[in-house]
Amino acid sequence: MQPVKIIAEAGVNHNGSIDLAKQLIDVAVDAGVDVIKFQTYKTDNLVVKNAPKALYQQQATGQAESQYDMLQKYELSVDNHRELINYCQQKNIEFLSSAFDLESLGLLVNEFGLETIKFGSGEITNAPLLLQAAQWHRKVILSTGMSTLSDIENALAVLAFGFLHDGFPKSLDDCYRAYFSKEARELLIKNVILLHCTTEYPASFDEVNLNAIDTMKQAFGLPVGFSDHTIGIAAPIAAVAKGATVIEKHFTLDKNLAGPDHKASLGPEELTEMVKSIRQIEKSLGDGLKLPSKSELQNKDVIMKRLVAADDIKKGEFFSKDNLALKRAAQGVSGIDYWRWMDKKSSRDYRQGEVVIE
Repeated sequence: MQPVKIIAEAGVNHNGSIDLAKQLIDVAVDAGVDVIKFQTYKTDNLVVKNAPKALYQQQATGQAESQYDMLQKYELSVDNHRELINYCQQKNIEFLSSAFDLESLGLLVNEFGLETIKFGSGEITNAPLLLQAAQWHRKVILSTGMSTLSDIENALAVLAFGFLHDGFPKSLDDCYRAYFSKEARELLIKNVILLHCTTEYPASFDEVNLNAIDTMKQAFGLPVGFSDHTIGIAAPIAAVAKGATVIEKHFTLDKNLAGPDHKASLGPEELTEMVKSIRQIEKSLGDGLKLPSKSELQNKDVIMKRLVAADDIKKGEFFSKDNLALKRAAQGVSGIDYWRWMDKKSSRDYRQGEVVIE
């Protein structure tokens, strides 16, 4: 079983500062995560200039500026990306980024050679973007917040077409014809990870619905992880116990910093604790076989109950519920054989409290 991949989502919590971004990388390394993820977008390609902020963004940063103005402050340049990727290489941690538009996808793939691309939940209907990633033969991690099973299947059909064909499909039906092929099924299993997600910041626990992880695994037969937006670390730990293969979690240097995502993010100590807890849960899951562990075997003989004389028993006397008891002992007849000893004659004398050994 592969270890759970833990993605520390820096997102835009660098607030447009490369120094802050590098500090986030340092924190992620110290916490022991596998991947640190940023966001790659061109504001002009992502949002119209008069688009309002989402409610959670308004609550975190006010309503004075538009979503366009807010996102433009956090946009990373080509040189910013190069500097952060080089820094990640120095720190021996994988750099990952979410692509939000075709220009940004091209930057990540063609300029920096990323083998894996993350797509946020808002891109699940961005058919041209998904198609291009597949046609460039990238591995895809796809968040599925705000989506139905049908929405997810549509996105997978687009990816399937892209993995199999160049050019543009004439319709979604063309994508589905590819999707239902055996070859596409193999490529999707090899190259796509779905992330269950609740797109709210922070997400309330009564809307997280971790059982959807099982539903998605059964529906699509693909690896399923969890992109978490709840407060704290309980939900991602539970997701690992549910079989999530990837955990993605926002983190920050300081929850009080200005910006849309800081308050719904983990602090450095919480991130470290989450990683530690996930690794403990992985060990705890085991192989599923119900057998005594090595440590249990050394305890079994002195904890399991044995037949003991409840009173003095003479040779030739019948064992009965009146003269037999069950107690812990290092040897002797197992208590599960209690009824087999009923009305059986003793082959020797036993003193009260003596272990029955015949």
